[in-house]
Parts: sequence; C-alpha cells; structure tokens
Amino acid sequence: MKTTASSAIASFFSLILLGLPATSAFAQEAPATTNEGTAEAAIDTAAVIEEEEIPPALTTYKGRTIAQTMHWLGAEWLLRQEREREEATTVLMRELQLKPGMVVCDLGSGNGYHSLKMAKVVGETGKVYAVDIQPEMLRLLKARARAAALTNIETIENKLHDPMLPENTFDLILLVDVYHEFSHPEQMLQGMLKSLKKDGVVALVEFRLEDPDVPIKLLHKMSKEQILKEYLPNGYKLVREFDELPWQHLMFFGRADATNDQPEPATERADPKSSPRPELPE
Repeated sequence: MKTTASSAIASFFSLILLGLPATSAFAQEAPATTNEGTAEAAIDTAAVIEEEEIPPALTTYKGRTIAQTMHWLGAEWLLRQEREREEATTVLMRELQLKPGMVVCDLGSGNGYHSLKMAKVVGETGKVYAVDIQPEMLRLLKARARAAALTNIETIENKLHDPMLPENTFDLILLVDVYHEFSHPEQMLQGMLKSLKKDGVVALVEFRLEDPDVPIKLLHKMSKEQILKEYLPNGYKLVREFDELPWQHLMFFGRADATNDQPEPATERADPKSSPRPELPE
C-alpha cells in the first residue's frame, strides 16, 4: 500500500507540472493537532516571524506570476526514471564544470536528486549545501545521503526571504526549476549574491517559456528575457549559457562587481527546436 500511495502522489504532481487535470486530494494539509505543546510552539513561531518583520510575499514580480512551491508529498516525482531523458541531467552535471574540492549549493534541493550527484563530483575535499524550505524534503535527502554513504552534504532549512547561506563561500549555486517559485525574489537574489565567492556563479535552470513544445504549465516556465529582467538589476551579470538541454534554459550568472581578466566563455546558442525532444511517458 505504501508504494502504491507514493506512486499515486508522484503521478499527481506530474500532472500538475504538465498542466493536465488532477484532483486536489493530495494537496490537502495534514490536520493540525490540538495538544497544548503544539499550540505553544505555534505561538512562539508567530512571535519570531513578527519580530523578523518578514516582507510581504509577492504574487507577481516584474510582470511574472510567481508559482506555488511544490509540496513535499510529490518528492517521489523528482526521482522519476524519465527525468534523465526529459532533462538530460548528466549533461547538466557536465556543464556545471564541477571539480573536486569545490564548495557548492543546491538551492531548492528537494530530496537531493542533484545534491547527491554534486557531492560525488566535488568529493571528500569539497562540500555541498543542500537548502530547502520544507524540512520534510531535507529529511528525505538525509536518508538518501546516508544510504549512498555521502558525508560531504550539509542541509539548511531556509526562510522564504532568506537562503540562510554563509557569506563569500560558494563556487557555484545551482537552482533547478525553483527560482520561479520564490515569493521574495529580490531578497533571495541578494542573499545568494552575498554568499558567492568573488568569481562564483549561479547556475539557473528553468523550463523554456519560448518553446511551446515543452510540456510544462506556463506558470512553471521562464523566458530568457524575463530571467535577464530579474537578475541583471539585482547585481548579477550573465557570464555563460548552454542551450542544448531538451526542455530547459541553463544560464550562468556571476557577480556584476567581479572582474574577469580572462575572456568570458563562448556562449552556446542554438535554436531550441533543434535539440532532440524526449518523448512523453505514456
């Protein structure tokens, strides 16, 4: 029964992202408990939130509607077998140009699909910070890391307006299909910027809005024009692109104040429709 339920949940979230009809059964929150300890914890949490004066969450940003975060109950969908075929994740890892000893971040890590791959590449001398807003996702990630005997992953539960990253630390921050869900994009962009080393980069992966053949809901897609509209005014510069993933943009942003004595890598450009299109699962 447990496997059947998990598969049903994964199928549900697949339908949501693909823009197909689905029931809302799995979108219900678990009922709150009524014991006194839980009530006190809720009060304490509310007090902390009030003290921090968190800015109000946005529903739109620079003309773009912000998508809702995928619930952790859909975590199994992130590990689906079709993901390599649909997203060419092996190619993505290659294009990140990771090296042993690097300190990297998987922001919006979910249950660690990319975190574990990165940890294997940076090795014991490197480190991966896996960051997610949902503690349930991080618990799933830790279990997968233990099963894989990976000890170079540190988890962080971030806040809606703060990635909670140490400053001047990262060679690379990876965001895979998550930035478009940030309810506080400017605050998150600033937090990421502070955490980058002078020559560090943000690797942004988002489903292509320009390509109607990408079978994802419009709300979960972004165009290059929109990405540049949001990143460049917030202290970033575009340093590299790779256009050969089946469904997604891959854009690398560095700090705008960083100097680069070497020529910037040649930008990969290709007609999105020229890339091989994976077939949708039945």
